[in-house]
Amino acid sequence: MRPLLLGWSSAGVGSIAQLLRKHWMSEAFEYKVKGFFARIPSEPHKLIERTTPTKDCIVLCHLGVLEVSDGDAWEIEIAGMIGRPMRVTVRDLKRMPKVTVASVHQCAGSPLAPDKPTQRVCNVTWGGVRLDDVLQRVEPDPEAAFVWSIGADAGEFGGADCGHYTKDLPRSRVGADVLLAYEMNGEPLLPEHGHPLRLVVPGFYGTNSVKWLRRIELRKERAPGPFTTRWYNDVVAEGVTRPVWNIAPQSVIVWPVPGTSLEREAVVRVSGWAWADGGVAGVKISLDEGLSWKACAVEKPTGHSWTQFMCDFEVAAGQQSIVSRATSRSGENQPDDGKRNALYRVPFTVV
Repeated sequence: MRPLLLGWSSAGVGSIAQLLRKHWMSEAFEYKVKGFFARIPSEPHKLIERTTPTKDCIVLCHLGVLEVSDGDAWEIEIAGMIGRPMRVTVRDLKRMPKVTVASVHQCAGSPLAPDKPTQRVCNVTWGGVRLDDVLQRVEPDPEAAFVWSIGADAGEFGGADCGHYTKDLPRSRVGADVLLAYEMNGEPLLPEHGHPLRLVVPGFYGTNSVKWLRRIELRKERAPGPFTTRWYNDVVAEGVTRPVWNIAPQSVIVWPVPGTSLEREAVVRVSGWAWADGGVAGVKISLDEGLSWKACAVEKPTGHSWTQFMCDFEVAAGQQSIVSRATSRSGENQPDDGKRNALYRVPFTVV
């Protein structure tokens, strides 16, 4: 039997309802913003840095923004199909070995318009502790197939009473890179990014990385609630859906800038970023709406970060449009349209 971490408590872990009555409502936090809140990130052509500055990163909060007065005292509860239910504070977690993970952080788009592409993306470095290291302390049941994550934020969205924001992920996904994160780009999380603690699932869309994390449960089945049942499930066939988990292959062009005018030269260089869960195998560009494609030079993928691509091309004078298409290591291509990861087109003029 593994020892408890210093400061951890294994007493009195009950149901979610009991948790709300006994603990959550007495904590020192308040809503900085109540209800839906979003901050649109930089447009793709402004994503010139490998690590996106925090001020330029995507923010989307379905149920509001919480402000916590004492982050180190923030407590999460671990329950469900485990041998040793426990509570642990952020202060306790900070005593564990710190891990940093650089990864793409991408919004899956609105659950009310799931197929609308948005290019809301950034690339950041998270700091925290491995979720797997924590779970090994609580003796997980091998039959538990899913990890539920529950945030302190609660309220209404899309006309539904959502309760507390709840998501899940496969237990098999919890490996070296899934974090209980308390830092973003080397600084403590800001309130809108989930201070003092959030889940981070590199390679999964941002909706799965629950902010203001309050409770983790191990279960045999998927979590209930509208964000796992009603929304964020893609229809793949009649009567068949797939959770919006893994980030599909996608790319954005940083140069040329949309709407720019270029002097005619022998060669113009296009550059941008591409990413996918599991990494990118290649990127191609087209100047004739996909009739022909040219392969780009692509840097070697590193972890869960986005990958830079470059390609030189010749163009004639006049109105032009360039499009990029990423291919994942699993062989999946960006679709032309109709999906959240549809092709991104950049119009420009050559004079």
